[in-house]
Amino acid sequence: MKNIIFIFIFFLTLNCSINKVSNTHGSRFIEKKYEIIKINKTNKNDVRQLLGPASSESKFGNTWFYIESKKTNQSLIKLGKKKIEKNNILILEFNSMGLIKDKKLLDLNNMNDLKIAEIKTEKKFSQDNFVYNILNTLREKINAPTRRNREK
Repeated sequence: MKNIIFIFIFFLTLNCSINKVSNTHGSRFIEKKYEIIKINKTNKNDVRQLLGPASSESKFGNTWFYIESKKTNQSLIKLGKKKIEKNNILILEFNSMGLIKDKKLLDLNNMNDLKIAEIKTEKKFSQDNFVYNILNTLREKINAPTRRNREK
């Protein structure tokens, strides 16, 4: 019995660590690099050298998007569920000469929650008409299990 308890405690402590495991996705330290970028002074080459290639580029204008996402494991009680610690998006707009026209930094507090409408679309036709009832009856007779069993 003591061995089972010892093995259980051993595996429990083996899986626990003092440092939380975090997964980082995208560009790192966007907040610090945001301060370095200056409007009408920094060009596309400077941005590429500072941040690397953009996570996404707009097809309609000169807009680049850089994304940083960091997820960390929560406590052992929550069984390894991950919590979003950072979710930053840097939006850079360039003018026709390649200089930064505008810059925005969105973080978890600035992002909008999506609100889903609860309105349902009503049909313009009803299924209680005469033709529908006849066709529905015919379909039920064709798909009846007694008819299928006789054919086999």
